[in-house]
Amino acid sequence: MPIDDTRPFVPVRIAVLTVSDTRTEADDRSGDVLVQRLTDAGHELARREIVRDDRAAIADKLRDWIADDGIEVVITTGGTGVTGRDVTPEALADVQEKEIAGFGELFRMLSYEKIGTSTIQSRCTAGVAGGTYLFALPGSPGACRDGWDMILATQLDIRFRPCNFVELLPRLQET
Repeated sequence: MPIDDTRPFVPVRIAVLTVSDTRTEADDRSGDVLVQRLTDAGHELARREIVRDDRAAIADKLRDWIADDGIEVVITTGGTGVTGRDVTPEALADVQEKEIAGFGELFRMLSYEKIGTSTIQSRCTAGVAGGTYLFALPGSPGACRDGWDMILATQLDIRFRPCNFVELLPRLQET
C-alpha cells in the first residue's frame, strides 16, 4: 500500500488521552510513545491528559474533545482489557455515533503475530463522533507502537492509497 508522493501531506490535530489510576505525566510511557510518533510524522499534538479508569470521566473528556474544533482525532491508551476497571471501550461506546469495527479486528490480527493468543484480552476499538475520530489502544508502550506504526501512521496520512481516514474528515458529519 503506497504513499502517493504527488499529494501534499496534511497534518492532523490529535489529542492523546491516557486512561490510568496510577500513571502520571512523569511515567506515562504509552502516552509518550504516541506523542513522539504523531509529532515525528508531522501531526500536531492538540491536547494531552491523563484521566482515571472511570467510565463517566473518560466519556466526559471525550465529549469535551469531540466538541473542540481544534481536535480532529483522539487516541486513548489504557483501559481496554477485561478487568473490572477496564472501561475505555464502554466510555467510547457512550459517545460514538459510528463504530469502526475493523480497527480492533486488524489490531488484534497484527498483534497476534507478536504476542499470540494473549491478544484476545485486548478490546481496542475505534469510532467516530461529531466529526472526530476516536481510537482506543491498549495501555502498553508496545501496543501503542504497534497501533501507530501498523495502522494509524498510514490511515492518518492523506497520501496513503487507496484510501485513508484523513480524506474523509470533511465528510464525517454529512447527513
